[in-house]
Amino acid sequence: MSEKLICANKRAFHEYHVEERLEAGIVLVGTEVKSLRAGKSNLTDAFVLIRDGEAWLHNLHIAPYDFGNRQNHDPERQRKLLLHAKEINRLHIRIRQDGCTAIPLKLYFKDGKVKVEIGVAKGKKLHDKREDLKKKDLKREHAKDFKIKAR
Repeated sequence: MSEKLICANKRAFHEYHVEERLEAGIVLVGTEVKSLRAGKSNLTDAFVLIRDGEAWLHNLHIAPYDFGNRQNHDPERQRKLLLHAKEINRLHIRIRQDGCTAIPLKLYFKDGKVKVEIGVAKGKKLHDKREDLKKKDLKREHAKDFKIKAR
């Protein structure tokens, strides 16, 4: 199974503790797929809402296709996610009871179809973000020292 990454939400890991991940399909129109193949999308402010037993992806920006005509897609439209009813129910319960949120982590092609990896996450506090940055800097320093010693 080949996966080709379209875009990733790096900011999500800085803002949230991701507890669970699941894969979903997404309903798109033709020009959106062409624009995704060109790599013109942004997941930064996107989120998932459950409405009437269906999962919807909001604020996913897919740029209009450059060679499209007047029937080009709306870049900020809501897109339906393709999940099983059990998955939607479990996601809805986690969002309502546990105080979690559902955010897209990455968008990719899998066997020619566009997939979204959704993360069920809790927001980080400011001190958690600072601690993560300290760990990241420390890890970078250790890697730098190891590289120097290896020479």
